Amino acid sequence: MDNINQEKDIKSKTSQRILLLVILLLPSLAYLFLSTGEEHFITLPYYGPREPVEILKNGEMVTDTVYHRIPDFSLIRHDGRPFTRDHLKGKIFVADYFFATCQSICPKMTSNMLRIQQRFKDTPGLLFISHTVDPEHDSSEVLLQYAQMVHADTSNWFFLTGEKKALYDLARNGYLITAVEGNGGPEDFIHSEKLVLVDKEGCIRGFYDGTTVSSCDSLVDDIRVLMADYARRTQAQKEKIEQRK
Repeated sequence: MDNINQEKDIKSKTSQRILLLVILLLPSLAYLFLSTGEEHFITLPYYGPREPVEILKNGEMVTDTVYHRIPDFSLIRHDGRPFTRDHLKGKIFVADYFFATCQSICPKMTSNMLRIQQRFKDTPGLLFISHTVDPEHDSSEVLLQYAQMVHADTSNWFFLTGEKKALYDLARNGYLITAVEGNGGPEDFIHSEKLVLVDKEGCIRGFYDGTTVSSCDSLVDDIRVLMADYARRTQAQKEKIEQRK
């Protein structure tokens, strides 16, 4: 009788151990499932208007989608040098709008942007862009002083000024950070807490509340997802080239 009870205890303990092992491995197995196989990679959505177009692919006309992209622009950065859309080609970047004398949401946004920049220290191909909404006050000299004051690494974080109409048109029709209409005139003013994630093609892939740590942590995660997506595509292209040899 004792042998039977001992055997039951052994079986019970073995079952408990197996169950515990499954519980411990479940998160890793779920991650592995989501991260392997082309159909299971996590990807980010596209934001903004889009339109279908007919293109020729493999000798056949197919319907493709053209996504909204950040348009061309020409502004001035904190060191007085010109800065255009061309400087962002092939780069992932995070953009926001602020002004140097702001005492409400801007300090929080800048602090969180700095924290994100430090999380990706020395990461190639990632830029940070802060546009002023008060170009009358925020000259290149003022922006440089501001960058130095907040200890921003200006090797990949650029503070931009320029004509107000151009800055505001870019905010509304490029980054889509506000739905409030305006013409960039003297009475027009934009004040948004949004951080915008833009991919290498200039498409918007996410909006985040720059004043909250949790939302900015989501931005950090999404930057990593986007980088992993590009790495996967690059690897897939290399494999195709190798197969053709």
